[in-house]
Amino acid sequence: MTSAPRWNTIADELGTRGFAVVPSLLDAGACGDVRERFDDDDAFRNTIVMERLGYGRGVYRYFRYPLPSLVERVRDDVYTQLMPVANAWAEALGGSDRYPATLADFLARCHASGQTRPTPLLLRYRAGDHNALHQDVYGDVAFPLQATVLLSEPRSDFEGGEFVLVEQRPRKQSLAHVVPLRRGDAVVFPNSIRPARGARGFFRTTFRHGVGEVRAGERVTLGLIFHDAR
Repeated sequence: MTSAPRWNTIADELGTRGFAVVPSLLDAGACGDVRERFDDDDAFRNTIVMERLGYGRGVYRYFRYPLPSLVERVRDDVYTQLMPVANAWAEALGGSDRYPATLADFLARCHASGQTRPTPLLLRYRAGDHNALHQDVYGDVAFPLQATVLLSEPRSDFEGGEFVLVEQRPRKQSLAHVVPLRRGDAVVFPNSIRPARGARGFFRTTFRHGVGEVRAGERVTLGLIFHDAR
């Protein structure tokens, strides 16, 4: 990873907007190392061709345990930084769930509930590919935030392929957020819902995320989901 992100600023932005960009979470060398793993069949437990399932167009692959050391370290470090935000969100929404200080302890909770399959993944999009709006909920135990790291350079490696968030607000029309990223940047966003402050306190908004059509080239991302799947 590059120089440490300003996580206090990122936490403030998550509280205000529900999502935030982490600039240069990975340097160019790390992006290349992770990106090259895509064709290493031994590294993955499952491969999904999105078009076959109506999810969009493109291919994504879930890593198997043990994760590559870089992916494991980044997942662990980002969880540690986001855990206070997750607990603040849970309190704001009146929930009883609280998230432990370490990812290892949180994964133990997942595994005790039968969620034992790793969820970090690589996603590859080529010209004409896209990802339909969706949520990544894999069981009863879930962490409220996740992250996507762009491993390719816009305008150099690919054209198009914008990261899109759609926020459904109560009694209002949905709000679309198009999030510009550079290689190595991460976007942190809600897994499902987030607390938004209103005149009478907090209320819930619902997020879905996707990727616009890639017009040319190849776009590869690393998805960091902190709960495991059934």
